[in-house]
Amino acid sequence: MASFLFLSVLFSFLHFTSSIPSIGITYSSTVSPPPPPLPAKVSSLISALKITSVRLPDPDPSLIKAFAPTNTSLFLSISNSHLPALASNGSVALSWLRRHVLPFYPRSKISLISVGNTVLDSTTIQDFSPFLLPATRNLHHALQELGINKIQISATFSFFSTITTAFPPSSAVFQQPAGDLIIKPLLQFLEQTNSSFLINIYPYNLFRLNSEIPIGFALFQDNLFNFRDDPVTGIRYFNLFAMMADAVLTAMAAMGYQNIPVVVAETGWPSGGIQAEEVEANGVYAEMYLKGLVRHLKSGAATPLKKDGVAEVYVYELMDHSGGDNERGRKWGILTENMTMKYNVEFSSGAKNSGICLVAIWFTNWLLITSMNLILGFIGIQG
Repeated sequence: MASFLFLSVLFSFLHFTSSIPSIGITYSSTVSPPPPPLPAKVSSLISALKITSVRLPDPDPSLIKAFAPTNTSLFLSISNSHLPALASNGSVALSWLRRHVLPFYPRSKISLISVGNTVLDSTTIQDFSPFLLPATRNLHHALQELGINKIQISATFSFFSTITTAFPPSSAVFQQPAGDLIIKPLLQFLEQTNSSFLINIYPYNLFRLNSEIPIGFALFQDNLFNFRDDPVTGIRYFNLFAMMADAVLTAMAAMGYQNIPVVVAETGWPSGGIQAEEVEANGVYAEMYLKGLVRHLKSGAATPLKKDGVAEVYVYELMDHSGGDNERGRKWGILTENMTMKYNVEFSSGAKNSGICLVAIWFTNWLLITSMNLILGFIGIQG
């Protein structure tokens, strides 16, 4: 009876443990320093870093092909400028897939395609948001027409142009009118197609906007005062990343789509800024953020609200680059422009199920207690 009870508890524990989110990297080939590295060198380097997922914002076919001999999962993005054509004609979607997917899939392990990136940002020169949903649907239908059913189709949003507030997370909703006009029908599409919601989360940017946020809270540092309590849920947050992620989950739940997985398409901390007052954009803080992020994700508690709420996280980005403005002008890379490593960070996610280690510990303790009970029982009998 005791053995049966133990096995029942053990299997139920294994069933409910959450997977550790995979940790990937973004590689922006068009902004690399000239001349750009050969695609084969990039794929070999990423494999050597034990990074198993790569986001390609500008997926050149030669780069997609270079990952075919590897086990790297690929997340492709389609630029906003392509959205009007994709939305107007399904044959354009088929043409894009015949160039970027069909010649390489499934040897190149393409798992996700984002139709556009942060189309709701007010800084965008042209408003591509009306084209987002029809372009997404056309690409999905084109994949089905080609008999490909295992590649997710979604769209990427920015936290700041999508979510009303980060604190308290329980008060977060999607900004209007885009929430009802664009995001809600997209969430319905994602639910129907078993796809993920993609969002960029940058604690660095929120920290710069709010002087009340302690730097340690943004950098995953353990400190007596590095926490914030949600007055509604009572949940205690020990880092800004988790708080922002839970705000996204809350906004999705408010629309009735709490079961859709979330993928953080971009996150990071710059080692160099574009303005003189960006003193927090330095290598020390960048390494602290990356190490803290990896440690937090490997703990299996991506967000306090929902343990498996975040499925994947992509660090922005692989290499520093020259030029650019706004976000892209900062030094976000984990490598310098000459491809030397800047930080000592282990990105490998390790075991897929963090609960296994806990079960092993639980099992060991159970054996010790059971053995002790048997010994005490035997001593009692002898006495």
